[in-house]
Amino acid sequence: MKILHIKLGSITPREKKIRSITLWGALLNIILTAIKIVAGLLVGSSALIADGIHSSSDLVTDLIILVGARLSSRPADSTHPYGHKKFDTISCQLIAFVLIVVGFGFVWSAGAAIFDKKVNYPGFIVLIVAAISVVSKEILFFLTRKVSRITQSTALYANAWHHRSDSFSSMAVLLGGAASLLGWGYADHMATIIVGIMIMGVAGKIFYDNLIELTEHSADTRSIQAIEKTLSHTKDISGWHALRTRSLGGELFLDFHVIVDPSLSVLESHEIIERIEKNILSELSKPANILIHIDPDTAKDKP
Repeated sequence: MKILHIKLGSITPREKKIRSITLWGALLNIILTAIKIVAGLLVGSSALIADGIHSSSDLVTDLIILVGARLSSRPADSTHPYGHKKFDTISCQLIAFVLIVVGFGFVWSAGAAIFDKKVNYPGFIVLIVAAISVVSKEILFFLTRKVSRITQSTALYANAWHHRSDSFSSMAVLLGGAASLLGWGYADHMATIIVGIMIMGVAGKIFYDNLIELTEHSADTRSIQAIEKTLSHTKDISGWHALRTRSLGGELFLDFHVIVDPSLSVLESHEIIERIEKNILSELSKPANILIHIDPDTAKDKP
């Protein structure tokens, strides 16, 4: 087995990819935050200001991603023999918490404005700023999602959807701005409420998906089926049993028993499980850590 030694303080290729796309996202978020909040204050658009705060919350999640990527990319050690991948999962939970708080704040403030019968007509500038945000955030979403799949980073994948939630919220602001131009005074507040609900919906999904992982949930159905199919089609073993799987920060951990002819040598048995491991890895879409236990086929000893 080959062991990769990484010097303390060095940046892994995985972390480098995550850091690069996250820093580009942070730069865009700074620009969008400034544009939205300044424009929102100038024209009196609560929806645009809320959208700007949403973009600023992206900066918080960008920081969480950078810290989480640094921690999760550290190699296994004596205190964390399975690695540090769960820092990635914890990062996702923090992102979800930030999103839920931000989304609820939007709904509350806009609902209070409607209750107080405050009407608002922000004007045409809202359409321009919101359109710029939609286009730029959609581009960033696709780029971030692509890198998250390459690096198998669940936290980066969550952040990609955070970018998309910003795009969706800007779309709601865009529609609200158009409706206000047509004379509906509550359009801006309704757009703010829609933004808040969408943000909380995305956050809820991120929180649930990563809570499942923290509870040591088994691998996804497709991966389990691929493992079982590979084992069932292996001719060098008499059978297999006790398959266990779990997901950990974009990586799968699995162990199982295989039954082999007791007359085989240790070397021959080792070659069989190496082929099994290689075949399983070729069928999985995620990196995997595999532990295989060998059982003798006691039926072959009977006359």
